[in-house]
Amino acid sequence: MAPAAPPFDTPVERELVTGEAVALDVRPVSYILRAAGAAIDWLISMLVMLGAVLLLIATGGGLDAAIGRALIVLILVFGMVVLPLTVELASRGRSVGRLVVGARVVRDDGGAIGFRHALIRSLVGVIEIYMTLGGIAALAGLLNSRSKRLGDLLAGTYSQLERVPKVTPLLYAMPPELALWAATADVAKLPDRLSRRISQYVRQAGQLTPAARAGLSAELAHEASAFVSPLPPVSAETFLLAVSVMRRERDAAALALEQQRLTRLAPTLAGLPHSFPDR
Repeated sequence: MAPAAPPFDTPVERELVTGEAVALDVRPVSYILRAAGAAIDWLISMLVMLGAVLLLIATGGGLDAAIGRALIVLILVFGMVVLPLTVELASRGRSVGRLVVGARVVRDDGGAIGFRHALIRSLVGVIEIYMTLGGIAALAGLLNSRSKRLGDLLAGTYSQLERVPKVTPLLYAMPPELALWAATADVAKLPDRLSRRISQYVRQAGQLTPAARAGLSAELAHEASAFVSPLPPVSAETFLLAVSVMRRERDAAALALEQQRLTRLAPTLAGLPHSFPDR
């Protein structure tokens, strides 16, 4: 009895479709990473405002009380609104905290944010981050699948993860766990066109994103499973790699056998009939 078919179905991560009907493979930042990045940015802005206030106290001792209060307000506005706004615009959605966690703020359609988006996020951030010590932002992020804070919901943005895990390339050799399977497996019925697609996938798997790699391998494995017997209980990528290696080795053996036969026939094919003199 043949073993059960391997679970080739692989869930594909959510895709983002732009206005031009282009599917983007993007991943939002997790709640923990976003909270860590926001905490770093908040600490930096507080240090900037504290340094500016201490500098004002040290150098402006003779200022009028009303002017001093006005300067304090300007420092707060600069640290809470102007500084985050300028940093996001200059770095195209990044900040020190986001650089640490590998994130970037983008529009809901995947494009770069503009002045309007950065301004809305900075103004709303005064309430949800500074006045409530991040309470509103934390609550909104928990209730949203993309960990959006209130400013993101109003501006139409979200935080996108740019630091993805390194993709490990496939080694183009028979997996050790399938050595016994390869001795009795039958891949002769595999169509040449499908075999070329599998071979191309194996060579280019290291250049694909994890989601695209998982989805394509599952699709090819489903197509190939109808022409391979028996089916090994392994992952889709391992199955495709083994099938591709078997086809390569068997095609190479067939070509070598053909070349040996042509070599034996070479004297007959190249010689003249009945010992006719070669002039």
